[in-house]
Amino acid sequence: MSQNRSPNGAWTNWAGDETCTPSRILQPRSVDELADATSSAAAAGQTVRVVGAGHSFSDQVCTDGLLLNLDRLSGLQHVDAEAGLVTVGAGTRLADLNVQLARHGLALPNLGDIDRQSIAGAMSTGTHGTGGKLGNLATQIEALDLVRADGTELRCTQAEPEVLRAARVSLGALGVITSYTLGVVPAFALRAESSSMRLTETLGRLDELVDANDHFEFFLFPHTDTALVKMNNRTEEAVRPPRELAHGIAEFAENGVFEALCRAGRRFPSQIPRLNRTITRLMAPSEYVDQSYRVFASRRSVRFTEMEWAVPRAACAEVLQEILRVIDRERLDVGFPIEVRFVAPDELSHLSPAYGRETAYLAVHMYQGMAWEPYFRAVQDVARAFEGRPHWGKRHLMEADELAARYPAWDRFQAVRSRLDPQGTFTNGHLRRVLGPVGSPGAAPSADGLVQTGSPSRKERKAHADQ
Repeated sequence: MSQNRSPNGAWTNWAGDETCTPSRILQPRSVDELADATSSAAAAGQTVRVVGAGHSFSDQVCTDGLLLNLDRLSGLQHVDAEAGLVTVGAGTRLADLNVQLARHGLALPNLGDIDRQSIAGAMSTGTHGTGGKLGNLATQIEALDLVRADGTELRCTQAEPEVLRAARVSLGALGVITSYTLGVVPAFALRAESSSMRLTETLGRLDELVDANDHFEFFLFPHTDTALVKMNNRTEEAVRPPRELAHGIAEFAENGVFEALCRAGRRFPSQIPRLNRTITRLMAPSEYVDQSYRVFASRRSVRFTEMEWAVPRAACAEVLQEILRVIDRERLDVGFPIEVRFVAPDELSHLSPAYGRETAYLAVHMYQGMAWEPYFRAVQDVARAFEGRPHWGKRHLMEADELAARYPAWDRFQAVRSRLDPQGTFTNGHLRRVLGPVGSPGAAPSADGLVQTGSPSRKERKAHADQ
């Protein structure tokens, strides 16, 4: 994890705005090494947190205790194409997993628009793509393995559905996840179409556009009335990826030109509305066919910080219009587009932001080095009024008491948390804010009878070896 570690031993996230100095940063080479380090840290009263690619925009992984990076616990471990199941190491980057699955003629049914994250980081924070009939990525989890604070391994399956539903989106609060069993589908191609559309038309046709496409999303630059709409649909057509030159020009426009305009906006905030209108004039329609994972993911080199809210799909247009009104009323300098995506209801994860309702996600961003808090606070106030739930991997300013009221299965998650981590080994300052302490109201007392479906403890193994 050298890409996130400075010479003085500090760790910094991808955005460069969250940092911590753990007492130790470890890349375990095996589950046994991980379990030994975890149990030793727990015995010493240290916090244990896990980091992947560092793509979370919050202080979610920060610790002064043990920071584990699972890059060495990665790759496909088992493939059952007939059953549509694969087992993958938790440290595997999504980009690498997509390539490995493609070699077996397989694919994940949906992905987000960034593939730099580790599979554990993406799953544990409720990361999602878009598709009105598709859930977030964690709905693809059939089973997982985790290591508890005492070093014991637990296999989470449908045999204990409450544990599995808590572990799918866990924020790392239950233990160290070491592998996943995921549902996969045969590899498929997507026809990718993008074009400009008036915002009023986009919002007026919103249900039609979401329901008529496998994957629909749109981007809106504040201070304009132009949306970039993207429609990706399964197809049996032959793959015809964008021409290399055209693709290179498009990537340069999306990253190089956009970076230059962001820098100009940071230096001259009053010019942001004009710069945004310039960007919308540069947006050109495109259409091509490629393998799904190549269509879903985009290269993002421009650094930013982000907040994202899951709101009822039926309220999407109203929420977006209110955010735009607040931007204008408060004279906020917003050079990044608002991204809008859609997912199906989800009750497979207790802490899924899409729990129990058709959901629209609205993501807002601020370019690096610019003040994000006034904008994000204003957006949060709007989202709150519409029963919004924050994306767990992005910035937000809500705390446990308020969040608890927004999640119907909150107490059920807390009950599992108390069972699996009664001493709070995996709880740092961030989790105390957003989840509360272990054993907070609604959490059940620790259960001694928890079924251990994985390996025996380290002490038991050592005792057996010494016999």
